[in-house]
Amino acid sequence: MLFVMDIGNTNMVMGVYDRDNLLFNWRLGTDREKTSDEIGILVLELLKYEKINVGKIGAAIVASVVPPINNTVENSILRYLKVQPLFVEPGIKTGINIKLENPRELGADRIVNAVAAYEIYGGPLIIIDFGTATTFCAITSKGEYLGGAICPGIQISSEALFHRTAKLPKIDIAKPRNVIGKNTIHAMQSGIFFGYVGQVDYIVRRVKEEIMEEGIKVIATGGMANLIATESCEIDKVNGLLTLEGLKIIYERNK
Repeated sequence: MLFVMDIGNTNMVMGVYDRDNLLFNWRLGTDREKTSDEIGILVLELLKYEKINVGKIGAAIVASVVPPINNTVENSILRYLKVQPLFVEPGIKTGINIKLENPRELGADRIVNAVAAYEIYGGPLIIIDFGTATTFCAITSKGEYLGGAICPGIQISSEALFHRTAKLPKIDIAKPRNVIGKNTIHAMQSGIFFGYVGQVDYIVRRVKEEIMEEGIKVIATGGMANLIATESCEIDKVNGLLTLEGLKIIYERNK
């Protein structure tokens, strides 16, 4: 079995594959203060709860955009799962031709998403990942990673509105029934939700113009993907497990 782990700025997503089958997956908050023992014991408890035999886990792969905790995570996997984790980093085989000025700048999560989406859906593609930041990635029909765009995530935008204004409250992000809000909370939800949908669709349309290919598919993933997709005119498919699928594919190409 294969243990996969995606470490983001806000959440850590983990899963266990038995060949091509994702048996279980978990989403936890990213805590940079946790020790390797705390992480390791937490992982063991999750596996125990789902009745997974730890001794059957023969490999692990990790994608991380939080370098300060990489050593901690590596030590926890070594000690508690008894395997040496493979990290997605420069030099690893991905099958994606990265066309950036400096390919080493590309985050591991964006590489993993590109690998999975191209393998599953083919190209050309636009991948939107609704994480702490929202990222847009452009992939050609030949599997070339052209680049993309990065903007503040919807949660960051909402919190900025709350923290930088004296009278506006902190709100839950939700899709309001109408654009015209009848009270402050509904007005804020309208501006944040519909404003973000508009931003997403406009960026996607511009990226499509620059890819200059026919039949471009738009794949969304991340915590807010399902919510935004309910109103977006451009998102074709939501795949919440895209990153975990990409980790499995990359491991198979490097084992």
